Amino acid sequence: MDIVLLEDVKSLGKKGQLVKVNDGYARNFILPKKLGVEATAKNLNDLKLQKANAEKIAARQLAEAKELAEKLGGLSVTISMKAGEGGRAFGSVSGKEISKAITEQLELDIDKKRFQMPEPIKTFGTHEVPIRLHKDVTAKLAVKVVEA
Repeated sequence: MDIVLLEDVKSLGKKGQLVKVNDGYARNFILPKKLGVEATAKNLNDLKLQKANAEKIAARQLAEAKELAEKLGGLSVTISMKAGEGGRAFGSVSGKEISKAITEQLELDIDKKRFQMPEPIKTFGTHEVPIRLHKDVTAKLAVKVVEA
């Protein structure tokens, strides 16, 4: 029996894949648990439409990410920090503070989890911070850390 998988099934296939299984396995396991549907003409057409829609959405998200990356390329945000003894930074700047500064200064909403910083910024000056906007798009933003 041919089955179109609705979810990933271990050792059988991924979601949206057309697989051939034994009739008993399909009737007793896959169909009752709603892991797949029988591969009829209607179900195959629905699968094709869902894939086309998913590709269209992915292309739109990629285009939006590239546009935002281009916009962020020439921008910078300024964050002021207290200075400790000897002019050193007191504390550090993490993705949370950078996200808040972007929201306030540039009026853009970027989640703090998108910043690809191996460690928080602990010095004054200008730092390039990579932002992963999409799996294929990474933008760089200039973050100026100044003394308060």
